[in-house]
Amino acid sequence: METVLLYILGIAIIVVGLALSIGLHEIGHLIPAKRFGVRVSQYMIGFGPTLFSRRRGETEYGFKAIPLGGYISMAGMYPPVREGAKARTATTGIFDTLVQDARTASTDSLVDVDEQRAFYNLPVLKRVVIMLGGPFMNLVIAIVLYAVLLVGFGIAQASTTVGSVSECVLPATSERQDCVPGDPSAPGRAAGLQPGDRIVSMNGEAIDSWQQATEIIRSLPGDELRIVVDRAGTERELAATPLLTERYVTDARGTIVEDATGAAVLEQVGFLGIGSATEVVQQPITAVLPAVGENITQVVRIILNLPQRMIDVANAAFGPDERDPNGPISVVGVGRIAGEITSINTIPVLDRAAALVGLVASLNVALFVFNLIPLLPLDGGHVAGALLDGLRRFFARLFGRPDPGPIDTAKFIPITLAVVVLLGIMSALLIYADIVKPISIL
Repeated sequence: METVLLYILGIAIIVVGLALSIGLHEIGHLIPAKRFGVRVSQYMIGFGPTLFSRRRGETEYGFKAIPLGGYISMAGMYPPVREGAKARTATTGIFDTLVQDARTASTDSLVDVDEQRAFYNLPVLKRVVIMLGGPFMNLVIAIVLYAVLLVGFGIAQASTTVGSVSECVLPATSERQDCVPGDPSAPGRAAGLQPGDRIVSMNGEAIDSWQQATEIIRSLPGDELRIVVDRAGTERELAATPLLTERYVTDARGTIVEDATGAAVLEQVGFLGIGSATEVVQQPITAVLPAVGENITQVVRIILNLPQRMIDVANAAFGPDERDPNGPISVVGVGRIAGEITSINTIPVLDRAAALVGLVASLNVALFVFNLIPLLPLDGGHVAGALLDGLRRFFARLFGRPDPGPIDTAKFIPITLAVVVLLGIMSALLIYADIVKPISIL
């Protein structure tokens, strides 16, 4: 029963974290919009029926039933039909009707409002600032949460303490994982190394990191290695001879390198058969921005390869393939992971809290990057429309032509509809995959 309650608690924490992130995202739009004089009639968290709202001044603030989104309603998001053009309230073409409906709704938002307070009448820079305010807020949240995670909690990393000692040596290509009689003994075990030993030096060189120790071991196959360890407060000197064996070549991210034929690349290196123990180490504040940048790069990489990623998700959901743990995931999947984290009783509470902080931080990075995609209805689409408008007016001035007026972004409504439908299909596929074949950390 306790495990179930903890699981539910994890989901609740993510839902609240997501709702707060979305709320602050919309505040990122709201503050500059009001600062620049745009009439904002609504600030809402969620979609669907309104659960609670209160009007302050000209803005209604409230919460809706489905806390998976939010919006602010600004007057004049789309410009009206050009002066002298024939207005249509309905046509037989569905896309023309959508465009006209968008214009009509935008015009209705200007009733009893000075037209100068319309969003489309703002200078380009102010429109860009308003639309980038939301993603910028998500970026700030991510930076703050990463600072809490790295500087406050710290992260687990390899220490200079021995965590495991192998009994035997098996090549990387071996199909066996267990030792059998006849397998060569691991040099580390033969030398007397034990879990808990802290490596002080190797061949007289002080050891500051496990990577440094690994590089020395790999570079000296067949040569005796003098290792000084600290065991329970007492230093001891041991002698070990790294054995020449095959290991897979990995890149900076730990991925196995493949050759032109797709085969894993092997190299011959020295091997002792010892592994490091991990320890939680608080990071300097200078580590925060690089960590956020790396997360942004990962999300961008997923988006750039999204078609293939979604095909992989479909193959996993409807076939025998396994889910890529680094692939796209829905809110349902994130909730399941949060539930699993909080229900693991074998790890300390602080470690579980740190994992949840990291999860919410990653969600904000995803919101930041995703909203910058230059397609309506995303914030990046409105930014692209404002920049295109400024470009048209610049060239009009450059060539002495009359001001062409605000760009008719309502014409992009059919594209917006297509994007919304596509996002809906992808969301449905991810939710289905996260139900029938979820990504699990257990």
